[in-house]
Amino acid sequence: QVQLVESGGGLVQAGGSLTLSCTASGLAFSNHIMGWFRKAPGREREFVATITELGGNTYYGDSVKGRFTIFRDNAKNTVYLQMRSLEPEDTAVYYCAAREGYNDYNYWGQGTQVTVSL
Repeated sequence: QVQLVESGGGLVQAGGSLTLSCTASGLAFSNHIMGWFRKAPGREREFVATITELGGNTYYGDSVKGRFTIFRDNAKNTVYLQMRSLEPEDTAVYYCAAREGYNDYNYWGQGTQVTVSL
């Protein structure tokens, strides 16, 4: 059974930083592209970042470029999202997801809440 478990969310003041973690089990982690998405109330789910299987390539949504960094540790089956210069607009539930090759993301975590206050 595949499980993705996010952690590291919480309440932070604007301008602060947080690092989210997502640990996977039940899948060949290094064979999967990993992504982070977020969902804020009243808004559609938004792509945040993705990283290829061995970490060689990363891609970011426009709203987080230059502030967020995705990286992974395949030995720990974990992908991270380092978030800096947080803004209230970053408030959302953050989800990690996994996909294999060109398939859709078919594994999702339960999400972790990030709240950025003024």
